[in-house]
Amino acid sequence: MDVTEFEELIDRLGEDLSLWPDDRRVPAEQLLVQSPAAQALLEEARALRLALTAPAVRAPAGLADRIVAAAAKMKSDTAEPRTEGETAES
Repeated sequence: MDVTEFEELIDRLGEDLSLWPDDRRVPAEQLLVQSPAAQALLEEARALRLALTAPAVRAPAGLADRIVAAAAKMKSDTAEPRTEGETAES
């Protein structure tokens, strides 16, 4: 087995080699012993699986309300009329 075939099998069978059929798992395990590239592919696949199964990130309570309030304030600040020579910073 080469690294290209190993990568294809990870894509098809997943990163848990214990679930692979013996005729694919045994050569894959042998490749992992000698190939840093295969080891890196397996670690990358495991990290991806972990990221995909992690709980969803939630926004802090009230964040949406604070964003809407800030946007409304910005809108009202820019809508105020200015006198000649006055800038938004004044």
